[in-house]
Amino acid sequence: MIKVLFVCTGNICRSPTAEAILKSLINREGLSNEIVVESAGTANYHVGESADRRAIYYGGKRGYDLSAHCARQVTMADFSLNDYILAMDWDNIRALKAIAPEDYRKKAQLLMRYSNKFDVAEVPDPYYGLADGFLRVIDYCEDACSGFLQHLRDSYGLRAKTL
Repeated sequence: MIKVLFVCTGNICRSPTAEAILKSLINREGLSNEIVVESAGTANYHVGESADRRAIYYGGKRGYDLSAHCARQVTMADFSLNDYILAMDWDNIRALKAIAPEDYRKKAQLLMRYSNKFDVAEVPDPYYGLADGFLRVIDYCEDACSGFLQHLRDSYGLRAKTL
């Protein structure tokens, strides 16, 4: 079982969006018995909250269901339990590396390194912005999650079970 954790700051916008997108891709290919996906935040100020209503709305318009999301903070156990820890920006990487046990620091990497269409390093935080920020997050995450799933297929020999 491959375990993936998406991380942003508050776990209400970017990381739950990436989680919903990758889960959708995994389910479409019949790989849900092979890959487990979760998300968390580096900060604790939204713990227990739902995803941001705008993330739910715009994600829903693209076919992603974020309605059941409940925000949580990264734990020490996340570093040993997850094979991949994919952060949305450099601040998240710094926060993760500051708390990660030394042997696990290399697991923290930027999600956008798996992008095929966008030449950007970070998924920008849409929290203080308008609709276009949330739509950009979805665009970036769709592309990077697709690239990441291809990486998993190549690395682990995974093949779609349904199309």
